[in-house]
Amino acid sequence: MEGQIAAKPARIKPAHLMCGSKLWTISGFICCAYFAKVAATRVESIAPWSHDPWEIATHLIWMIFMMGLITETRCRKERLFFGLVLANFGFAFVMGLWSGASDQTVREIRLVSAIAWAVAAIVSLLLMFSKGTSASLSDKSQS
Repeated sequence: MEGQIAAKPARIKPAHLMCGSKLWTISGFICCAYFAKVAATRVESIAPWSHDPWEIATHLIWMIFMMGLITETRCRKERLFFGLVLANFGFAFVMGLWSGASDQTVREIRLVSAIAWAVAAIVSLLLMFSKGTSASLSDKSQS
């Protein structure tokens, strides 16, 4: 039958990217725990925040990536995880641009960052035990 057009089925967005996935949740935990440790050890250091343009650009790219991941899930726990990671890269981006920040401000942001990385690590572990289910087109509100 010539002239007929086959319609593509609508894309079904998965509600869960990480829930129940051991690989991604363990990877997220290891990375976030490492960054929490690094941030915590730097809280009392007197070294200024790095203002390297490549690091600033890297943080910006990670922020864009995290914003994309947040839009790809409807699961609140995953949004919390990606939001915490986004916030941390946001801290690093802003502090990289802010060359006039006082030592006290740098210390406080590093402390907040260490806490946020630690919470993200815990949330990542909790995601391992969450059950992710497939979303349907009529599924509007996933937990």
